Amino acid sequence: MFLALKELKYSKLRFFMIGAILMMISWLVFILSGLGNGLSTLSAATFKNMDAQYVVFEDDARHSMLRSVISADLIDELKEFDTVKSAAPMGSQTAVVMRENATDDEEKIDVSFIGIVPGSFLEPEAIEGEQLSEDEHLKVLANDSLKNEGFAIGDTLNVDGYSDKLEIVGFVENESFNHLPSIFMTIDQWRNFYFAAPGSTMGIDNPVNAIMLQGENIDPEAIEAKIDGIEMATKQEAINGIPGYKEENGTIMLMLSFLAIISAFVVTVFFYVLTLQKTNQFGVMKAIGASNRFLGRTVVAQVFVLSVISIGAGILLTYGTAAIFPDSMPFALDPMLVAVYAIALLIVSILSSLLSVRRISKIDPLEAIGRVE
Repeated sequence: MFLALKELKYSKLRFFMIGAILMMISWLVFILSGLGNGLSTLSAATFKNMDAQYVVFEDDARHSMLRSVISADLIDELKEFDTVKSAAPMGSQTAVVMRENATDDEEKIDVSFIGIVPGSFLEPEAIEGEQLSEDEHLKVLANDSLKNEGFAIGDTLNVDGYSDKLEIVGFVENESFNHLPSIFMTIDQWRNFYFAAPGSTMGIDNPVNAIMLQGENIDPEAIEAKIDGIEMATKQEAINGIPGYKEENGTIMLMLSFLAIISAFVVTVFFYVLTLQKTNQFGVMKAIGASNRFLGRTVVAQVFVLSVISIGAGILLTYGTAAIFPDSMPFALDPMLVAVYAIALLIVSILSSLLSVRRISKIDPLEAIGRVE
């Protein structure tokens, strides 16, 4: 480590340029991870926030709320299983809302209606205002992002295509579905919207899109075998069934993978070239007794110190950049993800230095000394 630090201090400009490139790569990795996490949050925050372990869909719905319509009466059958602690129905629908008496089309806001049973484990905690009430179906909870659009508690909402008017009684935090802010309402009011057309219930009593389950050691196969017409999925499988979720995350992960490969290539090339340039110095050190292990540790220590500093600077730069992003940008930095990607970049950088270590081990001291001018 002593020799590594001495050389880093002596050749400051050379290693500064390498570190700057590593910092830019790590900065880009963290920015992309924040954007990916932000997009996935917009797409599935409501599902992620729900304290449930499994989701019951209609059979052949392929774990999608859009394709599933089942009866909420199945809850009684589901609760007969000892492993099912609790069950609650859920429905979702995309809608367009505007303030009462609004005339400008620009005031129309796309939202996701989420139908739930008030007081169930699916109802989020209001950060402002009141919770939902079973007796007041026209009162709703709205995601706090609507406050940026000028909405406030007590506002009356017109729903495009429907006569019912809704009143915002509270705001919730970080609730969005299908990239739209969520508005929570009673499951009965949701049915009034979703099944407004005659015959749209397809003869199903108390229809809902899905039933969320809480419990430990739930056996999906046993439940599916006993109850006809359903399929079960873990909460993560249900999240993956949201349109575009897997594709968005797959794209982000592919870009992050390429950046990791590029980072490894950059570190490998730079330190391999430096190793070639210092062949004679390594030869002299070998001639006076330095072992391959000692010289290899020196190179790895240089890469480690340089990577830690560069990745740390990239993290600071990322948080600084995030501070100036507009609120409307889907950007969410997860400290755990930042730590994971930082460790991954560090490991990739260290592994990439092994080619230089291998080159050092093959240096012949006599040949290297012969090159000294």
